[in-house]
Amino acid sequence: MSQRKSQGEDAPPEAHGHAIVIGGSMAGLFNARVLSDHFERVTIVERDSFPEGPGFRKGVPQSRHLHAFLTRGRQIAERFFPGLKEELVSHGAEPMDMSEDGNWLTPAGMAPRFRSEISLLTMSRYLLEWAVRGRVASLPGVGFLGRTEVTGLLPATGGTSVAGVKVRSRDHGDGADPEQPLYADLIVDASGRNSRAPRWLEALGHEPPEETVVNAHPGYATRVFKRPEDPSRDWKSMFVQISPPEHQRGAVMFPIEGGRWICSLIGMGGDHPPTDEEGFMRFAGSLRSPVLYEAIRDAKPVSPIHGYRDVENKKLHYEKLPRQPHNFLVTGDAACAFNPVYGQGMTTAALGAELLEGLLRGRSADDDFVGLSRGFQKKLAKVNAGPWLLSTGEDLRVRGTEGGTAGLSTRLTHGYMDRVLALSLRDLGVRRTFLEVFAMLKPPTAMFGPDIALKVLRGR
Repeated sequence: MSQRKSQGEDAPPEAHGHAIVIGGSMAGLFNARVLSDHFERVTIVERDSFPEGPGFRKGVPQSRHLHAFLTRGRQIAERFFPGLKEELVSHGAEPMDMSEDGNWLTPAGMAPRFRSEISLLTMSRYLLEWAVRGRVASLPGVGFLGRTEVTGLLPATGGTSVAGVKVRSRDHGDGADPEQPLYADLIVDASGRNSRAPRWLEALGHEPPEETVVNAHPGYATRVFKRPEDPSRDWKSMFVQISPPEHQRGAVMFPIEGGRWICSLIGMGGDHPPTDEEGFMRFAGSLRSPVLYEAIRDAKPVSPIHGYRDVENKKLHYEKLPRQPHNFLVTGDAACAFNPVYGQGMTTAALGAELLEGLLRGRSADDDFVGLSRGFQKKLAKVNAGPWLLSTGEDLRVRGTEGGTAGLSTRLTHGYMDRVLALSLRDLGVRRTFLEVFAMLKPPTAMFGPDIALKVLRGR
């Protein structure tokens, strides 16, 4: 997959010349799919080499852990890649109703189980990324440059635009291979949390973006188990939700391909789950419900225990730059990254690609991209605002959270949402709305609609 396809074959009508995507993970793949409709060539530049099948990449350490591809993100992916769901199911992905098929212990108690028609498709991140990468690789004009590092941006004449990137192969040792220019009409940085875009912009004379960090000091430990046969088991997944500040431990367990469970233990406020055998099981046994511990106690482990840290909420305010370089966009975790416990990352990346699709629609090959960067970053900030509010708002409940405090409005919101959650355990309409918000099918403001607000007030 490191070989370029023939350039310009079956190029879309009225296409621009060349687009570059930095990063070959989910955000990069979604954006490459969108760009392939508008450019003769799209090149995905990635530091790693790509595995032939579903497998681990060093540049995606989070891929070892449980991932939730929420309903809204899956809908976008299915539109981008028709038949993707059936392909994933054929490789062992598990369809699941978010309410009916899972035990979900909320801070208010065990959630009711009912047919919600809000579907999930659970699988390993390895399988999902491999399937999407295969779809992107089959697109005309799309190519991959694996084991290639972007070292900087190339300025256009006049300095107001970006003309391309500087790249270096990683196949010949550090510094052994000289930098090479790679020119393009549009560059999209989707290189993740550790994006170097602020430093690249500074090198071109631009101000780096402001940064906001809200850190509840989360940590994860994940292990994969062979699912034991148990005809009496009436659930597929399990979610023991954290309930800070009293209970800062939680866990999620989903079925994945190969008849396996993937179990991620979660600890907030620096109370991280251990990665040794005894400590992992002791942490699982300390959760608010014993059901998950009892399920994995007799299950056969089929992977090591992997830990993961440094996953704070981080937002870079590219939308506020006083001087926005043309032809250069920043998206996905490179622009706004969330605490993964809320499962919003991949779906938010898909929403960002959908935003780019709308902004490119109707542009002819004669149009330039002046103003696109500023418009994209401002609209992307609005797309990210809802997930950011949910993630940081909940993290502000955790003792020791850095980067923010729960002011009066946040405390009032916490109190209101606590009552909504309690109400949702006995009112299936409220529970369905909650699940729709969680699945990113509705905005968080749906929880404040008049029907729910009146029920909450009456409940008081």
